[in-house]
Amino acid sequence: MNSCSLIISTYNWPDALRLCLTSVSEQSVLPAEVIIADDGSTQETAKVVNEFHKFANIEIKHVWHPDDGFRLAAIRNKAIAEVSGDYIIQIDGDLILHSHFIADHLALKKDRYFVAGSRVMLSKRSTENLLTHKSIDVKKYLRPQLDMNAIRNSLLRNFLATRYKAKGKHTFYAKGCNMAFFKTDLIKVNGYNETFTGWGSEDREITIRLMNAGVKKLFLKNGGICYHLYHTSPSKEKEMQNEELMNKAIVSKSTWAEDGLNKYLFS
Repeated sequence: MNSCSLIISTYNWPDALRLCLTSVSEQSVLPAEVIIADDGSTQETAKVVNEFHKFANIEIKHVWHPDDGFRLAAIRNKAIAEVSGDYIIQIDGDLILHSHFIADHLALKKDRYFVAGSRVMLSKRSTENLLTHKSIDVKKYLRPQLDMNAIRNSLLRNFLATRYKAKGKHTFYAKGCNMAFFKTDLIKVNGYNETFTGWGSEDREITIRLMNAGVKKLFLKNGGICYHLYHTSPSKEKEMQNEELMNKAIVSKSTWAEDGLNKYLFS
């Protein structure tokens, strides 16, 4: 099975990143490399990255830019430019990955497609316990609940890949914390649109441009399981502005970000 490059975005939550990286190190299929997309964290995050570099047999790169507000689109582009492989799995640093997370993603890897996945939301109490005990044993601290995002089943995964959230209002649905792409497809649409600053919609907007460019969506359900550590919501002051940018991509049938990836690839 081919491996991949794993991009992990983070900002000033080193304890969460440590758990995330621990879960990466225990994958049944390891990534060829890990790229930390750091949106301006302090040196505490760099220390966690260095710790991981020492104990994990995985190449790791730390891509950082100064803290100038929420610039997730920009730091993801900078990380994409550093990827050496052909396939990228993208997550956030506040996730704990199921041990077969990467294997499940690679099972859906297919030319001319990108993948969007789900997440299991952890409670504040479960999150506090995991962080306190520096544990990735989610089941030990997870309250019993029926959550389809936590059920791993290869038959359901394959059946739902082209059917789940594929039409209507869900056509462009995606969560940037759990996605996968061929690097060539990201180059084709010029990566993330850096006009997006502040929280919201940059992940759906790149989904729109990919699909406008003929790259189809597969949804990874009942596989690629990941657990989202609880935290307070970020500022959403740019949410309406970002939704307007996203809707503009739909109306204009855009396939290209004017302010995007290419300036890092060819600089």
